Amino acid sequence: MAASDASGRLRPAPSAGALHPVDTELVVGAGCSLPPGRYGYDPLRHRVHRLGRQPDGTPPGVTVELSVTARRTASHYGHRARPLLLLDTGHAAAALFLAARASGAGEPEPVLDGATEHPLAAVRVPSPRPGRASPSRPQARGPVPEELLARRSAPPPLTGAPPPDALRAVLATAAAAGGSDLRWCAAVGPPGPGLVESAPDGTTLRRRAAGEARPTLAAWAAGQAWIADAGAVLLAHGCPEDADAQHIRRAHLRAGFAVHLAHLTARRHGLAARPVGSWQRADLGAALGAAPGRDWVVHALALGTRHADEENTP
Repeated sequence: MAASDASGRLRPAPSAGALHPVDTELVVGAGCSLPPGRYGYDPLRHRVHRLGRQPDGTPPGVTVELSVTARRTASHYGHRARPLLLLDTGHAAAALFLAARASGAGEPEPVLDGATEHPLAAVRVPSPRPGRASPSRPQARGPVPEELLARRSAPPPLTGAPPPDALRAVLATAAAAGGSDLRWCAAVGPPGPGLVESAPDGTTLRRRAAGEARPTLAAWAAGQAWIADAGAVLLAHGCPEDADAQHIRRAHLRAGFAVHLAHLTARRHGLAARPVGSWQRADLGAALGAAPGRDWVVHALALGTRHADEENTP
C-alpha cells in the first residue's frame, strides 16, 4: 500500500481522482514477524502502530482489514462517491492479494462478501509453512515484486485494437475473479464493432451484439470522450437497481478486485490499460433490449496497444 512512483507520490492501486481513500488495519495472529495484536498502518511512513490486542480466536497469520475515509472521495465526487469508494477498496484488496503472492507468503484469501460496512473488505494471509511451497496458483505464473511496482494506469488516449488472444485472456481473468454477481464483455471497434464475450468453452470469443458501443460508453462514463477511441473496453455489468446494500457492496468490491487482476493480465500481454469507474445511468441491459434497471455497468477497463505517453515520444 506504500508503492510509489519516481516522484514519491503514493500509487498503491488505481483510485478515482488519485484520492486513495482506503485505510488499512492488520489483525496479527501467531507465526508473523509482528507480535500478535491489532495494528494501524501508515503508508506515508511505511510503519505500523499498535492499537491493541488481537480478538479472541485470531488465526495464525494476518488479516488485513480495509475501510475508507469517505470524505476524501465525497469532497470531490459528491453523490457519485459511494460506488467509487467500493471500487477503490476492491482494487486495494487485489493489490494486497497480489503482493502476498509475490512475497511468498501463504495463499491469500480475499473477503469480498459485502457483509459489513467496517471493514468493507479483508485479505487473509496465512503464515508460510516452512519447507513447503505455496499452493498452485490459477495464473500461469505468480507476480513478482518488480512487476507490481511497475504497474500503472496508462494515460489516455489508449488506441489500437487488442489482439483476440490478449482480449480473451483479459476476459477470462476478470470472469474467474469476479464472482457470480457480475458478467463480462468487451466493446470493440472496427472492422467488426460490437460487444464480444468469452464463448462457453473459454477458448474463443463470440459476438454478443453488433454495432459501435464506445461513443455511448464515453457518454455514460461521465463524458470521458477518449473512451470512444479506446482499442477495447472491458465491461463488468450486473447489479440490478433493486439490489440490497450487501449485494451492491459485494458486486462493486468484486468488480474492483477483478478489474485489477485483469489489468495485470493486460500488461502481461503488452497492452496499455486504464480502469474506468465513474458510470452514470449506464443501463447496458436496456440498451440491448432487455428490461431496464437489471443490468448496469459497474466497472470497466479501457484497453489499447498504445497510450498517450508512447504516442508523444519522438
